[in-house]
Amino acid sequence: MDIDFLISLLTIIGIDIILGGDNAIVVALACRNLPKEQRNKAIVLGIGLALVIRIALTLVAVQLLKIPLLLAIGGALLIYIAYDLISQMNNEHNVHSGTSILSAIKAIIIADFIMGVDNVIAVAGAAHGYPSLVILGLIISVPIIILGSKLILVIFERFPFVIYIGAGILAFTAGRMITHEEKLAPLFESHPIVTVIFQLSIIIGVLLAGYFKRHGFLTNFSTRY
Repeated sequence: MDIDFLISLLTIIGIDIILGGDNAIVVALACRNLPKEQRNKAIVLGIGLALVIRIALTLVAVQLLKIPLLLAIGGALLIYIAYDLISQMNNEHNVHSGTSILSAIKAIIIADFIMGVDNVIAVAGAAHGYPSLVILGLIISVPIIILGSKLILVIFERFPFVIYIGAGILAFTAGRMITHEEKLAPLFESHPIVTVIFQLSIIIGVLLAGYFKRHGFLTNFSTRY
């Protein structure tokens, strides 16, 4: 197995699990009013349909990112998504809870579609043009999200630094997207040290900016000056 393929696969799985914390919350909220005997059915059907839609959207995104400069633009957008993951990590989720299986499934699919934009961009960028990576990564990570949804939520609550790890993965993916952009690749390929410095700068910059924003340092600075 190609090492780049393996790194991309592990990155996709990491992205899906980290961003899957939100999906776990969505599923829990959408099914909270259902009778216990119906919850598992709603979870499986809802996540299954949402997974099919997400795979389709991500495969489309993989193809779109082959358009010149879109890979770099997607990487820039992913930098903001990584920053936003940290700065907005305490946001509450407002998800409609259904009282029937169909309404719960509908809530899961709609919420997942709306909240899944960051996941689609991140996975498409990490796939580097391999559609099989998209499908394989999602297939591996979704059962982990379903079976470990409660564990994921507990980890996020007890160990907030895990969010920083997730943001770091997204920032790493963003850096790889930009350095793999066809129009920019010659520059980075001919200067490997520049590539390393550039990618490290993105990761460190995202983590610091997100940390400062979350703790109000940026707000206090702008207010003071």
